[in-house]
This record gives sequence, C-alpha cells and structure tokens, in this order.
Amino acid sequence: MNRPALARIDLDALCHNYLAARRLHGGRALAVLKANAYGHGAVACARALEPVADALAVAFVAEAEELRAAGVRAPILVLEGVFSGGELERAAQLGLWLVVHHDEQVRLIERAPIACARLHVWLKIDSGMHRVGVAAGDAARVHARLLASGRIASITLMSHFARADDVTDASARDATEAQLAVFDAATIDLPGPRSLANSAGLLAWPAARRDWARPGIMLYGVDPTGTSRLDLRPVMTLTSAVFAERVLAPGEAMGYGGNFVAERALRVGLVAIGYGDGYPARAGTGTPVAVDGRPTRVLGRVSMDMLAIDLSELPAAGIGSRVELWGPAVAVAEVAQRAGMLSYELLCNVKRVPLEYVATTAALVDTGT
Repeated sequence: MNRPALARIDLDALCHNYLAARRLHGGRALAVLKANAYGHGAVACARALEPVADALAVAFVAEAEELRAAGVRAPILVLEGVFSGGELERAAQLGLWLVVHHDEQVRLIERAPIACARLHVWLKIDSGMHRVGVAAGDAARVHARLLASGRIASITLMSHFARADDVTDASARDATEAQLAVFDAATIDLPGPRSLANSAGLLAWPAARRDWARPGIMLYGVDPTGTSRLDLRPVMTLTSAVFAERVLAPGEAMGYGGNFVAERALRVGLVAIGYGDGYPARAGTGTPVAVDGRPTRVLGRVSMDMLAIDLSELPAAGIGSRVELWGPAVAVAEVAQRAGMLSYELLCNVKRVPLEYVATTAALVDTGT
C-alpha cells in the first residue's frame, strides 16, 4: 500500500478561476505560473490554460524554457527579465516577452545582436513599492531608449502594488491610490498598453483594471483580500489518511516537547503527512482539518512525516479515513492564518506528495512530457 498523502489538482477549477478573473477585469489577462504554478505543476497548468489564456507569465527564463520544452506555444512573459546577454538571446529564440525594470537590462538590449530584434518588452515602473522598477521620473527616458535601440516590437507599461490586498486599513488604501496616481502621471504621454492589476488589484481596485491583468494567487482559488464575492474554486486539495489510532487519558502529553496535554480523554488519529511534505510546522492545536468531510482539529506539534488529529467526536472515523488538510472543505487561507504564514507559502511549499491531475477534458489530464 502506498503512502496516502496526495495533492489533487483540479484543472477545471483553474480554468474557471482564470476566466472569472478575465471577465471581472474586462481586458486581457496573463495567467501567472511562476514557482511551478504556485506548487500546482507549471507544465500541467500551462497546458490546461493555453487554450483559454491570453498569455502566461513566469518568474525567469528557465521556467519559460521548461514550458517551451513541453510544447507550450502561448506567449510567455518573464517577470524578472533577463540577467545576461546570453539569456537575452535565449529569450529571443524562445519568443518570450520580457519585463525590463533597470538600466542594465536596457543596456543588454541596446548591445544585443540583430538576432534579438523585435522584442516584446514590458517596462516596469516603480510607482511606490520601491522594490524593482525604473523611477517614475525616468519612465519617459527609458521608454525612448528602448525604442531607439531598434530591437523593440512593442512596449507595455506596468507597475506592481505593495498593499492592494489590505482593503481595510486607511493607510494601505492611500498607498494604493498614490501608486495609481504616480503611474498615471509617469505614463501620461507614453503610448502602449497598461498593466497594473495583480490578483488583489483586480479584485479590489476597479481603477487598476487596465489593458492587461496579472492574476496569480487567485487562479489557484485564493482571494488575497479576503473580501471578494467572486466565485473562486480551490484548485489544490491536499489529503492524506488516518493510519493509526490511540487514546489519550486526561493529563497525558503527546508529541515532541510534550506541549499538548489532554484535558480529557481523547481519541487521536495519526495522519500520514507532515512538515516534510510542506504542511506547516507552525499549524498546531486547533488548526482545522476535515475527516471524511466532517470538521475537526490538529492536536499538538506537527512532525516531519505525520500529525495528530482529534477523532473524539467522530465515532465513524478511524484507520483509512480520508483527511483533507486544505481544499473545498478547509480553506488554505485559514490554515495559513493559524500558522502565521501566507497562503502563497503553503501552496508553493508542497513537496514529497504526488500531484494527481483531474479534468473533465481528457486532454487536460495528459501531463506527460
């Protein structure tokens, strides 16, 4: 019998979420597949999305190479841009779109061989996040340099929000409004499409819905604002099973550190999954799980290969019972909150667990390379 831990990836839900994002935005939308599609498997997700998505996006060139090698022909934007002249040539060979966010990347394009002609560039402007991007006051100058290089087919103007996900804090709302104003002032006289809305911007900031949206985490069923009524469906369902049982008497400690002590008699189930599989080690007592569809809780510290759950109120549950760690019955955002982490981290950290792809269209399930 194989170890029962499994991550089920619903490709229909992925496409549903993309189409919902694009409808809400009203323009074109990139499907962001960086970090192995946030832990969901970039190749399978790209193949599922390619028939419906306007374009895809990854973090760096090697991630795009993996998709091209798997036969994905859709436009792919490289969000970090290139790091060297050699990478620029490789990106041109693969027909990749490139973000440019600092002067050295402009110089690489200016010095590029003729083989790099006709690049589709997304010029990233720092509108207030102060991470990457050309200064707002330099946007026109950099735009002109790119056009003068003779290597440019098109320029899309973009920026990125720092606090768009925080819709309740007044200072966060002010910061996002300030970023919108800075971007608009910096690009007022520049031609080309605009792109501002990441998932949070798309969901919470109608003024950020320009020519291109860049939905990321929302594609996988997570609302980063926690306030949207959009019908987003969980894409990953992380499950395992109870493999052993025991009863704790009142006053007995359990697990590493003995920091969980039973206040009453408890029936405990041991589940074959732990932080070695990406389940958060900090998700301790009280973190929700579902056993055969019924809610219960984690008990004590999470171990590398297993965790304990409370079966006391579930008399029908026992060895072999299915345990959902997150998915339709247990929101990954709630698990993340209990662990003091981000939903992004939980999804990206899943490892050592087989990914099983399901879809109503058989072609979407074929993930072989």
